[in-house]
Amino acid sequence: MAHDTHEQVDAVTGVTTTGHSWDGISELNNPLPRWWLWSFYLTIIWSIGYWIVYPAWPLAASYTRGFFNWQSREAIVEDLDALKAQRAGMTAKLAQTSLEDVTKNPELFAFARAQGKAAFGDNCAPCHGAGGGGAKGYPNLNDDDWLWGGTLAQIEHTIRYGARSTNDKGHQGSMPAFGRDGMLKRPEISNVADYVRSLSGLPVEKGADLTAGAKVFADNCAACHGPKGQGNQELGAPNLTDKIWLFGADKAAIMEGLTNGRGGVMPTWHERLDDTTIKALTLYVHSLGGAR
Repeated sequence: MAHDTHEQVDAVTGVTTTGHSWDGISELNNPLPRWWLWSFYLTIIWSIGYWIVYPAWPLAASYTRGFFNWQSREAIVEDLDALKAQRAGMTAKLAQTSLEDVTKNPELFAFARAQGKAAFGDNCAPCHGAGGGGAKGYPNLNDDDWLWGGTLAQIEHTIRYGARSTNDKGHQGSMPAFGRDGMLKRPEISNVADYVRSLSGLPVEKGADLTAGAKVFADNCAACHGPKGQGNQELGAPNLTDKIWLFGADKAAIMEGLTNGRGGVMPTWHERLDDTTIKALTLYVHSLGGAR
């Protein structure tokens, strides 16, 4: 690149150059189009007017309100109030109709599911996933395996009061830490883990002592999971005979649970969501799959 400070005139166009030249190509010093310059100046004037009319500048503890005193938050509130007014009739009808009767009314049921889906996305999806598919430690709501029961009434109770939450009406069952608290030794935990895997037809380690594992299970686990390992919804004890595993089915995951216990927490929602929203959420979750 060459730079020449002396004014030069392009021989072909007769236009003065800027003095910049790259590989023999000179840069012409053409002025910007007049319309472009005026457009640019108008944007500057517009920005100044915007600063005056609308909220724009942050202050120490607040912000400039603007001449119109307009706020996006207030606009959203107005839009939400208008939406509530539009839905008021169906919302009132949903509030007055029992869960079972809502499922018999296609129009009301569709409205409840739409409301429930929105509430699920705002409150439940971070743990259970956008479609209710769950994740490790968070139940899949699309299958027919329910820790605390899958009827409308049971789902509503779980949503309203949670599990192992601060509410006394919530589900309280938890799995003891058999290893950490010294109730079982490592070999016993290994044996019972193999036995639990065998209940759902999973392969066990070669030489595994299933007889010893069955005894450990009968002495320590059957009280919650039942003598055949089919679970107990009143206690939130999973069915160990199916192939649905909340924390993983590999032996290491089972041994970790036996050693340190399990007790995930689901929050209580009755103080955060109104009764109609809880009803809509119940109907939506119930409709995802495996409903009872």
